Amino acid sequence: MIGKLQGIVDHVGDGWVILDVNGVGYKVFTPDMPQATGHESQVTMWIETVVREDSIRLFGFATQAGLELFNQLTTVSGVGPKVALAILSTLKPDVLLPAIATGDSKTISSAPGVGKKVAEKIIVELKGKTVAGGSWLVAGDDKGSALSDLLSALESLGYRRADSAEMAQTLVRDNPDADVGTLVRLALKDISK
Repeated sequence: MIGKLQGIVDHVGDGWVILDVNGVGYKVFTPDMPQATGHESQVTMWIETVVREDSIRLFGFATQAGLELFNQLTTVSGVGPKVALAILSTLKPDVLLPAIATGDSKTISSAPGVGKKVAEKIIVELKGKTVAGGSWLVAGDDKGSALSDLLSALESLGYRRADSAEMAQTLVRDNPDADVGTLVRLALKDISK
């Protein structure tokens, strides 16, 4: 099995890259698109090889933690590699992990192909598990409640959860004693910048 590839980005497609490793082009499906580094840049990817009856697919990640999170997601009933990749392409780990820890199924279901039932399964099966070398984020009840309330308030004002989750998490962390009203005002001030 292939565990890691280092090569040059030869072609960038929709959700995949061709990685040229010493003249051999590997098609790697990835949420970590190297657009920032550009075509013909040197990259290293941690690889999960998925063998099916009719295909062999490589899924690549910029970090080992990303690979571990992908593997955790695929242990959930109803979440295959394609859905796990869609989740990680839509939600950064620093948004996804708190959503799992706080039971925020709305944020998780914002990923394409993930309905409410699958999002709830992800929460039930992964909440409290450790991934990425022990860096699983577990929010306390107060912080989790404040985060959930803030996200709900912003959503009612027309902001998408997936777009505001990272900022909301930072506000809750930086203002541990603030009530939801104060957090909403801080969030709106942050958004207006």
